[in-house]
Amino acid sequence: MLKEAHQAPTVEIFDPIFEKNQVRLFIKREDLLHPDISGNKWRKLKYNLKEANRRGEKTLLTFGGAYSNHIYAVAAAGKESGFKTIGIIRGEEHLPLNPTLKFAKNCDMELHYLSRGDYRKKHIPKFIEQLHDKFGDFYLIPEGGTNNFAIKGCTEIVDEIPIAFDVICSACGTGGTLAGLIAGLNGEKKVIGFSALKGDFLRGEVEKLLTGYNKKIYKNWTINSDFHFGGYAKVKPELILFIHTFVDKHQIPLDPIYTGKMFYGIYELIKSGYFKEGSRIVALHTGGLQGNEGMKEKLGIGN
Repeated sequence: MLKEAHQAPTVEIFDPIFEKNQVRLFIKREDLLHPDISGNKWRKLKYNLKEANRRGEKTLLTFGGAYSNHIYAVAAAGKESGFKTIGIIRGEEHLPLNPTLKFAKNCDMELHYLSRGDYRKKHIPKFIEQLHDKFGDFYLIPEGGTNNFAIKGCTEIVDEIPIAFDVICSACGTGGTLAGLIAGLNGEKKVIGFSALKGDFLRGEVEKLLTGYNKKIYKNWTINSDFHFGGYAKVKPELILFIHTFVDKHQIPLDPIYTGKMFYGIYELIKSGYFKEGSRIVALHTGGLQGNEGMKEKLGIGN
């Protein structure tokens, strides 16, 4: 099982924009939970690994892209917890391996590649049976790690926030972290997800996750899809400039896939007067910083 993580501190940052609009912004530094299994990935894997251990499974199998934070985290968690790991990677193999996959391989993860067409079958039971035929017994962790065990882990975040607050914000990919925050707050406060993906489908995904988790309906949350910058793994110059400025000012690293987009969105909403005066906002830093090295290679950006 995973070792207990460090307590993630909650820190306040300051900016004239906040003072002008009479709001306060705090960051829950989940990126500091664990050096390799940081942020929401540690939360999502915590109870999944406990369940795999309870079942007596020896192997973890999961899915992800070539720069996946989830693949990176599962590889590290498997090595730390004594599980064999298998990563099913979307797309063809490219050598030399990028930093994410190189790390996974160094953690003894077995990498297998699927065409994008076959990768779309990852939810089909017959396809999972074929994987069992090929690899034997394994504990399946979905792409992104999102399932009921992941949601349970993410509910615990809200109990570790040591301050009174009005709004909590999180970046969204598969929606598991957001679902956990919503369930953990149980209808209290306001929850805003900032989608890193194009389209408005994510709200339906989160509703399904919540229905599957506790069958409750909550109305205190929303998903903002205005700051995806072209979609997953897409960036624009204004986002990169914002990230560099933010890091220089606050000495808190961001990534351009998730947290950079969320903070950009939060700043824009503050400037537009979206938040009530006196609001105390908590932004969840979900980690994902391992991907910066790969993004630097692809896009010429720094950490």
